Amino acid sequence: MRFNSRRGNSRGVVFILLFFILLAMGGFYLYNSTLFEKTPPVVEIKKQIISNLKRPIFVSVKDNIGLKKVRILLTDGQRILGKETREFPIGTKEKIIKINFPAFRITPHNKKLLLVIEATDTSKWNYFKGNKTLTKTKITVDKQKPELYPILSSYGITKGGSAVVIFKAKDDNIKNIYITTNFDKKFIPTPFYKNGYYISLLAWPVREKRFSASLVAIDKAGNKSRYNLDLFRKNKNYRVSKIKLKESFINGKITDLAEEISKETASLPPSERFRYINETLRKENEKKIEEATLPTDKEMIKDFKISVFYPLKNAAAVASFGDHRFYFYKEKQISTSYHLGLDLASTAGADIISSNDAKVVFSEYNGIYGNNLILRHSLGLYSLYGHCSVINISKEDEVKKGDIVAQTGKSGLALGDHLHFGILIQGIEVRPDEWIDKRWIKTNIDDIIEKAKKIIDKRE
Repeated sequence: MRFNSRRGNSRGVVFILLFFILLAMGGFYLYNSTLFEKTPPVVEIKKQIISNLKRPIFVSVKDNIGLKKVRILLTDGQRILGKETREFPIGTKEKIIKINFPAFRITPHNKKLLLVIEATDTSKWNYFKGNKTLTKTKITVDKQKPELYPILSSYGITKGGSAVVIFKAKDDNIKNIYITTNFDKKFIPTPFYKNGYYISLLAWPVREKRFSASLVAIDKAGNKSRYNLDLFRKNKNYRVSKIKLKESFINGKITDLAEEISKETASLPPSERFRYINETLRKENEKKIEEATLPTDKEMIKDFKISVFYPLKNAAAVASFGDHRFYFYKEKQISTSYHLGLDLASTAGADIISSNDAKVVFSEYNGIYGNNLILRHSLGLYSLYGHCSVINISKEDEVKKGDIVAQTGKSGLALGDHLHFGILIQGIEVRPDEWIDKRWIKTNIDDIIEKAKKIIDKRE
């Protein structure tokens, strides 16, 4: 009898041990399973927001096992302006929540708000209540549009030409200021003279039939001001040329340029070979030029002085800006292009002189432009020199007025020794004729800037 009793006691002890082991294993499994995971949801929203309450706020909420609900509360610090709860289907791991302010009871007196967001996941942790994340975002209400109006601008602008505008744009929360146009170009202005004032050169591309421009200022709250500029627009008819291509040109310069690209390009039929050089390669080369000449000054400038451009002494113009060229081969039109510079010729290998202080932004071989040099002046203004035989300076070099920067040549798509001279404003080719004219610069640029500074002095 004693033996059986001991055996029964032993079985009981084993049973109890197994029970606790299984219980421990079960607890360990539940503790480490996703059912009881302890990672709270992630709520992505800025800690501080400036808003005009017209646009919704978007909040990103994520959880590694699944979202259960999100509670949203808006308060002005004294009373609750609104609250809501959004629940999600099982398995929802990520959600973009759109919060529309018109749904809340906001009055014109509410200038400071607090947005509270609480996200809960589907975990059984925290006594089956799940993991929670609480975020608070301070909202500054701003419904005031930026102050925006012109101070002075050039009287007018000519097709293919340039102009200048000085204006005021002021807001405590200013975000973006630019000048928009009918041809989808945005000119970026430069801070000018005193705080809150800006200046920009403008350009009317020769390919565009119309020109219109508007000042635009946007603040961080999304308020937007717009002012249409009233410039007198002068149309100009540019030369149209019909050019018959010779076999010697097709099999000479064009083939040489094609061979620089690839044997396949050089082996194209004559008309296709020319079209590739005149259109495809030209587009690639002009893209490089545009990218190099887009930037303008970011820091405030107190003034803008530019001397007349006179890059080549005793030069004669041999081709004009804006010439719309149509090319014919064997009596058939095969291609077209615009000549976006002024061709000047002097003696072979003549010195090219910088007419103004500048910085080199481009100095390399560039397809149809040959050895190509671009100098950056101030206010998004650039001068371009193409077909050079030699370039004496490198990218990032500083150039002084009067420096010899290169020599003329016939590199690229040039038959004779000459300089292809160009002027660009924030990536757009404009008429060099204006910038080699002292009277034009004085009337349309210098005088406008001086008068604008006097107007600003009187107001500030």
